[in-house]
Amino acid sequence: MGACLSKKEPEPQHRHVGVSGMHNHNHNLNHKNREPYVNQSKVPFQQPYQLPNKQAPRPRPTVKRPDTSTILGKQFDVKRPDDTNTILGKQFDVKKSDTNTILGKQFDVKKPDINTILGKQFEDVRKIYTLGEELGRGNCGVTYLCTEKSTGLKYACKSISKSKFISKAEKEEIKREIQIMQHMSGKPNIVEFKGAYEDKNSVHVVMELCAGGELFDRITAKGSYSERDAASICRQIVNIVHICHFKGVMHRDLKPENLLLSSEDDKATIMATDFGMSVFIEEGKVYTDIVGSPYYVAPEVLRRKYGKEIDIWSAGIILYILLCGVPPFWAETQKEIFDAILKGHIDFESPPWPIISNSAKDLVRKMLTHDPKQRITASQVLVMAEAAVVVQRQDNGDTASVATAVQVATLTV
Repeated sequence: MGACLSKKEPEPQHRHVGVSGMHNHNHNLNHKNREPYVNQSKVPFQQPYQLPNKQAPRPRPTVKRPDTSTILGKQFDVKRPDDTNTILGKQFDVKKSDTNTILGKQFDVKKPDINTILGKQFEDVRKIYTLGEELGRGNCGVTYLCTEKSTGLKYACKSISKSKFISKAEKEEIKREIQIMQHMSGKPNIVEFKGAYEDKNSVHVVMELCAGGELFDRITAKGSYSERDAASICRQIVNIVHICHFKGVMHRDLKPENLLLSSEDDKATIMATDFGMSVFIEEGKVYTDIVGSPYYVAPEVLRRKYGKEIDIWSAGIILYILLCGVPPFWAETQKEIFDAILKGHIDFESPPWPIISNSAKDLVRKMLTHDPKQRITASQVLVMAEAAVVVQRQDNGDTASVATAVQVATLTV
């Protein structure tokens, strides 16, 4: 302090000498230069810099204690918004990756094209299958032989042009058909569904290959069947109806064109396909829309009031054709065919009916009963068929008893 004040500068007029100097002059003089002692409690006006008081206590920094709920024992990090251009003034939401992912990042979820029928992204069927020769052609599409590239297995691919489905209802029909095929796949006598694909122009349905072709072509080539062969085919067709109804599906378009053969063998398995007219059965609902094919349509369909019983009617028409080679109700025009169906007269007099068994005729009558409430059901037909097999074994010297056959037959009542 003395070194800073030893400069010989004129003292300002307002500088005050200590009050004690009035009484003891010698005591208040500086012993080195005899300059009066300046009271340092007041800062000189012209002093360029004020030295810090070493004796003054330093301010203690404020230390926040960590939240007791923290795991790491330190304060939570409060992030300021990265982008100063944010509108809401807060951090952008950053989604954490799903802990179950392998790549450690978010799953890519692509929204389906709004113009899709199947409700999923377009997918090129040709990346998985090689499409080959044409197997058949219908009103809605073309069926091709296709080969799976990864396995070399053969399948059938039904390609349906999307230009044929303009309205929303038509698009829903093809979507429902694929849903029903998936629902029915894996059951006996039902064509197995493999997959459905959609691109910009078509919907492709890949399914089990049935190398034997349509039952219609087999009937046309054969003319008619023996009762035994007809019964075998009829049993499989009725089993299809039984499975459909058990699974809550009404086929609504059973006919030989929609029944395929698993192979070219005479004892090939009958497989149902083409569920384009099919619907899921709604309990208590009365259906009114006219569907099906002219020769095979049930009378209650023409009256616009029907249920699942129409499938048994169509199966009965097929059985009649198998036994004699022609449908029971036929005419030159569609209107005349429908009139004949509504009249319900069945011809059992023309050949070959006189030589066909009464049991076969009786089954046809029960399947073609006009009143759907009185019509035989699929399960009852299957029981009758089992009874016929038991009787046949008895005739051939089998150990099965006639009593067993009668017992089985009574279950149909």
